[in-house]
Amino acid sequence: MTKKIKVLIGDDSREFGVAAADVLRGMGFFCLTRPKDGGILFDAVKDESPDVAIFDLSMPNLDAIELMKKLNRSGVKKPVFIVTSPCDNVFAQRQVMQAGAAYYLIRPFDPKILGDRINELMGYDFLEESSPALPAARELSLEVVVTEMIHQLGVPAHIKGYHYLRSAILHCIEDSEMLECVTKLLYPTVAEEFQTTPSRVERAIRHAIEIAWDRGDIETLNSYFGFTVNTGKGKPTNSEFIALIADRIKLRYKEAVRA
Repeated sequence: MTKKIKVLIGDDSREFGVAAADVLRGMGFFCLTRPKDGGILFDAVKDESPDVAIFDLSMPNLDAIELMKKLNRSGVKKPVFIVTSPCDNVFAQRQVMQAGAAYYLIRPFDPKILGDRINELMGYDFLEESSPALPAARELSLEVVVTEMIHQLGVPAHIKGYHYLRSAILHCIEDSEMLECVTKLLYPTVAEEFQTTPSRVERAIRHAIEIAWDRGDIETLNSYFGFTVNTGKGKPTNSEFIALIADRIKLRYKEAVRA
């Protein structure tokens, strides 16, 4: 029998915590709720050893960033951290990810989406800890890795270009020919998926890259696009941006399979 994923929700309000726990239990998770208090949640993680812990960014006693840092220093078994917030703040997202969060969710959101993200994140963890020959886990983990990279580069999750960009990268990982026919093949494929036009896909992806360049962390951008940033060549084109991310992820999987 497959072990249920144990989820700790740092909110015991009926409006969110209890309601989310009910939905997640219906999806097959084992859920616990605790008050939205960093001190209480620190003890709960130590005592309960959850697989996944969901915290609000702002909490009494310890906020999510302080709580994750304290748990990291404590030496306890670390869960997969998911942090929620009512606002899309790029600086906060960057701090949250650097502190160890696997995902940043903007409230309000459908608890079923939360369940899907947990399955994806756990699929990625299982892939790295066990055999790479797990097709379902690999498919889920690809989306998580792409999402994580886009977040790190400063693309905000609420804009259309974020979703188009993620889809475009995933398509190019699975089919390298997409990159050779960006205008005639890739943009139309993404457009059909989202029921829009190729030109809108192209403009939205361009907008997402512009935002990442203007609002993203320069050190992170430099680690990905060092040549472009250092020489002042300018922002990468859509195809350059997509190709670099796709190539990095494909290389990462080749190394995982060899290991």
